[in-house]
Amino acid sequence: MAEYEATCGMPADSVVVFGVASDLTLMNRWLPHGLWVRESGPDQVEAGGEVVPGDGAHEGLFRVQDDQLRVEWGGRDHPDYAGWLQVTDSASGTSEVTVHISLLDEPEEGSSPERAAQVRGMLDESLSRLRDEVGDRLTNSG
Repeated sequence: MAEYEATCGMPADSVVVFGVASDLTLMNRWLPHGLWVRESGPDQVEAGGEVVPGDGAHEGLFRVQDDQLRVEWGGRDHPDYAGWLQVTDSASGTSEVTVHISLLDEPEEGSSPERAAQVRGMLDESLSRLRDEVGDRLTNSG
């Protein structure tokens, strides 16, 4: 099993950041390039793209826990994939987002440095894009 995690500071409080991070209509703006999601029912999404194994769309589970500022997801047709996103408050009206990915069907993270670098790069890119999306929301809300 390989597990990956990344954390990034955000320029807004946790409620604002969580509002952006948990909104499925905004998610494709900040997910890694080569991945898309769309709602397919209560607590369900379809996901696809070049970074998703196999052809076509895949069914996934998607749960938003507003009271914990947490989003959890996983593959319904690929149960070896799961992840979560957690937003926490930081100092002076800012917050932090941590994203965690578990790939149960992959060897341990250290066994493939190239794959580890690829996944970490995708997580870092996503968090950077989320930070930009939150910044846009702050700029355009006032």
